[in-house]
Amino acid sequence: MKPSALWFVIFVAACFPALAQNKASPPNLDAIKRDVADHRALAQVHENAAKCLEAGKSEKECHEQLAKECKGVGIGKYCGMRHRH
Repeated sequence: MKPSALWFVIFVAACFPALAQNKASPPNLDAIKRDVADHRALAQVHENAAKCLEAGKSEKECHEQLAKECKGVGIGKYCGMRHRH
C-alpha cells in the first residue's frame, strides 16, 4: 500500500468518532417551555421592582417587595435566574 493511501485510511478512521458525536439530539420542548416561562416570570418580578422605584418608593421597600415576589422564581438577594445545568 502506498504511504499516501495509508495516511488517507488513518485520517478517515480518525474522523469516524468525531462524526458520530456530531448528531444533535432533538430539543426537549417541555424544558424549553419551562425555561421561557421562568424567564417571563422573573422579568415580571423585576418589572414590578422597577415600577416600585419609579413610583418614588424607597429602595428598601422595593427590595422587600422584590424578595416577596421572587419566592419560587429566582435566587439570591436581587432575585437572579435559576439555571438548571
